[in-house]
Amino acid sequence: MITLGRGLLILCLPGLVLLGGLPALLRAGQMDAAHWMLPAMLLLAGAGLVMGRERLKLALWVAVGAVGGVALLCAGAAGIWPPLFPMLLLFVLACAACTGGALLRSRWPVALGLLAVAGLAWFAGQAEPVRQAEDRPALAVLTALPLFWREGEQGLAARSDAPILALLRRRFDVRPLDSALSPDLGKMRLLLVAQPRGMGAAELAAVDHWVRQGGQALILADPLLRWPSPLPLGDRRRAPSISLLTPLLDHWGLRLNPVEERGEHRHFLPDGSLLTSMASSRFNVRAGPCRAEASGLIAHCRIGLGKAVLVADADMIDDRLWLADPDRPFAPQAWSADTPALVTQWLGRSLPGQRQWVRSGEYLVRGVRWALLAGMIWAGLGWALFGRAKSRMPHGPSVVEKDGQAPKQD
Repeated sequence: MITLGRGLLILCLPGLVLLGGLPALLRAGQMDAAHWMLPAMLLLAGAGLVMGRERLKLALWVAVGAVGGVALLCAGAAGIWPPLFPMLLLFVLACAACTGGALLRSRWPVALGLLAVAGLAWFAGQAEPVRQAEDRPALAVLTALPLFWREGEQGLAARSDAPILALLRRRFDVRPLDSALSPDLGKMRLLLVAQPRGMGAAELAAVDHWVRQGGQALILADPLLRWPSPLPLGDRRRAPSISLLTPLLDHWGLRLNPVEERGEHRHFLPDGSLLTSMASSRFNVRAGPCRAEASGLIAHCRIGLGKAVLVADADMIDDRLWLADPDRPFAPQAWSADTPALVTQWLGRSLPGQRQWVRSGEYLVRGVRWALLAGMIWAGLGWALFGRAKSRMPHGPSVVEKDGQAPKQD
């Protein structure tokens, strides 16, 4: 029979694997099978070593339960089943690590090979950083936000790209413009307008004309900018606290409503992407070429030969709202929202990867609860099926003769 200590290990092992990936999950809110790969590899290899070759079937049963618990947690917390390929990698890793640990004492060359397979599965499950594309179209940027410099500093020390801009440079040849009247704008087909300073009638007309001639624009108009700044209120170097694009929006049949939610808010778009905003508003679409999305947070417009995407929030590109690890802006697993991918997509390009997110704290708690319960039930069932050791004592007559003599050897 299995000892009490080993029995507790078997019952708790799926839960231990599950809890081992929660810290990485909570940092960014991503439902990524890679969060559980390292804990699964270490814990299941150790469990296989403890249970040994004789309990290999039971160890594999528990490993399958651990992977199933992760899948159940992902489905419960994100409201959708996880992608098949990452879960398949986790399954291969769990089985290889568990079997490798169980065979380490008796058949160590095979065990080392299986542990190497587990390591390769872990490596394959890591998301690649965003790399620079060979073909990078020119992107004009009009903004008063500190995207190209650090506020409060002067000279060369002030020149520094914000994380969102550093990412955009991987897909675009980014070129800042001082004015929409710059002749350089006519040479480009992409434009990002993010909470610019006050623009005259000629500049607004130039933007409208540029879009109608076939340009593609992303416009971030914020009625209550909350971007932190070390500069005092009233300093001309600060970005305007309200959007100054009302005449252009009116011309396109849009009205930017006053702010309704002053705090941070997570928006799930129809395709499942996550956008985090701060004190965002929404657009009212009057008769015109625009349609609203995400309860009015986003507007898509066809203007002449061109198109424009408008978002009623500029704080969304502040890295505090989409980046969980400031030192890793190019690593998609360090993002806490799909903001970089959405900005890139709205400008006609793409970033790799498909991310799933925790819908809410309630979803997460429910997913953890059901995954832990299912893992314990699965492990208990395995204990009942494979927990009894086969007796090694021979059955039938005693090997000792009645007169006390050992049986004669042939």
